[in-house]
Amino acid sequence: MTDQVSTDAPNEATPQAMSPDVDSAKQATGLQISDMQTVLNIIDLASTRGAFRSNELSQVGAVADKLGAFLQQINAQAEADKKAKEEAEGKTAEAEKPAEAKE
Repeated sequence: MTDQVSTDAPNEATPQAMSPDVDSAKQATGLQISDMQTVLNIIDLASTRGAFRSNELSQVGAVADKLGAFLQQINAQAEADKKAKEEAEGKTAEAEKPAEAKE
């Protein structure tokens, strides 16, 4: 029996494809941001324990670097979205106050 790979899922995850503001939503692959963080932790643990041969280290390191940079970008985007939402809510609350209260 042969496992078939779906071609519907994108080959590469992008910040737009993996929105951090919908924690419970899964992508077509079922991969979530927290799964990617776990993979990065596993790579770190495995390298600490010497699980990789010296000729594999550059490839493992390159993947870990890409994954780390992607996760940092996702976190920065989530923080910016959170800050923008808080500012928008603050301006909305300010606009709803009576004119006398603003003074």
